Amino acid sequence: MSEKIIENQTFDEERALYGVQGVTVRNCRFDGPADGESAFKECEDVAVDGAFMNLRYPFWHDRGLELRHVEMTELCRAALWYSSDVTIEDSRLHGIKALRECSDVRMRGCSIVSPEFGWSTRGIQMDDCTAQSEYFMMRATGLRFRNVRFAGKYSFQYIEDAVFENCDFDTKDAFWHAKNVVVRNSRVKGEYLGWYSENVTFENCVIEGTQPLCYCEGLRLVGCQMVGCDLAFERSHVRASITTPVVSIKNPLAGSRIAVPAAGEIIRDIAGATGTVEITGEKCNGSADRIRACA
Repeated sequence: MSEKIIENQTFDEERALYGVQGVTVRNCRFDGPADGESAFKECEDVAVDGAFMNLRYPFWHDRGLELRHVEMTELCRAALWYSSDVTIEDSRLHGIKALRECSDVRMRGCSIVSPEFGWSTRGIQMDDCTAQSEYFMMRATGLRFRNVRFAGKYSFQYIEDAVFENCDFDTKDAFWHAKNVVVRNSRVKGEYLGWYSENVTFENCVIEGTQPLCYCEGLRLVGCQMVGCDLAFERSHVRASITTPVVSIKNPLAGSRIAVPAAGEIIRDIAGATGTVEITGEKCNGSADRIRACA
């Protein structure tokens, strides 16, 4: 990084620092009556520390960004698009569509309040962050999340190649059509988890909510708790070891093997729903004509 420093200034014009390279911008404001857009468009090797950003589209088509202690308000929409090699630390990203179509992104200690965040990113590492969003990280690839707390709807749809550890997700319709995903030591709460997913593994997780993990291929659960889960695994190919009772299991497909302490109902009402359900604890409860494979 160059020794060139810009500090303690306010910018509000269009493309205020367009194309700068090797610059540190410190304690500056991007706000004002000119209401200009695209402050840092097509820049390279830029460090921004302690900025207040209240204008649109500041970081598009950039390479080598370091953002620290940056506050992006709800008016700072679509803040980072088409950029690569980006570090964001201890910052607030509170505008809609804050990060899209970017690659090689590292985030730590950030607060995200941004609908439609992270679409089509490639290679994003997120540690110790909180997020509120809808359609969070859709179609992203190469995700590595640790200690992330998320709340919102329709998260992680169509993602591929992802690992989540020690996370807490309160979300519905999550992981739909996801491929090659591992979730470890995490809590996932919400309705209709993981439908139509492929090669998704949950290890030592707590899963809460109705109708989880249906229409899945290559699904694995290892030592997981399932809380309030009914109509689970419908038309899925699954291998699962579950440590808590399940309200009901519906139509696990041939080749599946599910070990569970107890199940209120095991429903088989379609051809091919011949997956094995091994009851490892107390006997099942419910209507006898709807229960199969009980101990």
